[in-house]
Amino acid sequence: MFNGIKGILYRELKVYSKRARKQLLASSLSPLLFLVAFGWGFGGKVVAGGLPYITFLIPGLITMSSLNQSYGIAQEINITRFYFHLYDEYLIAPVSHIEIVLGEIFYGMFKGLLSTVLIFIYAMLFKVKLLLSPLFFIAILLHTFLFASLGTTIAMIIKDHGSQATVNTFVITPMIFLCGTFFPVDKLPYIFKLVVYALPLTYSTKVIRASLTGRAIYMPYLFLMAVFAVLFFYTAYQAVKKVEA
Repeated sequence: MFNGIKGILYRELKVYSKRARKQLLASSLSPLLFLVAFGWGFGGKVVAGGLPYITFLIPGLITMSSLNQSYGIAQEINITRFYFHLYDEYLIAPVSHIEIVLGEIFYGMFKGLLSTVLIFIYAMLFKVKLLLSPLFFIAILLHTFLFASLGTTIAMIIKDHGSQATVNTFVITPMIFLCGTFFPVDKLPYIFKLVVYALPLTYSTKVIRASLTGRAIYMPYLFLMAVFAVLFFYTAYQAVKKVEA
């Protein structure tokens, strides 16, 4: 089993290494702009969730950036499916469905964790003190796993690039802006709260922010992240099976 996972992961990392410089630059630019515009723009006078705004913002940028990178494998999978027919080769090779799914998910997690490191570097440059705890590492692994699983699921069920753009526009982008990345979800109107508390990013943001700022972590939120991770892994597995069928 592990040979198939390693083979798929090796292929993805090999391709990534050829364009790593451009991808790292692209993934680091957006968080930096948010930090400059909001972190410096609001200064130390604005407080959000009982924290200086830039301290509140950094964990949100971690969840946003790692989501974008982990989920972003969907677009890469689409290209290999539609143009290079790579999945035709995967499906006729002696590689199981679960190996295909795990290989892609681990690649998404790698990209998400790499973007997390970049945000920590920004935090040091902006002199924002963060507290690392074992629960943070558990949370970020769950977070990247569940969104890489979601990216794999979406990539397998859509039929063209236009559908991918539609999902990004109506699901991913609203989730990024409404799920506590830039402001506390408690400030939202009640009807929007009902929506955001049905989305996984809300729980990722709350748990990761609490773990980095020394606040108490509401453990049911961590459990809900695990539930979403299992659910999206299952949907990814089923989607890969249906592609073969």
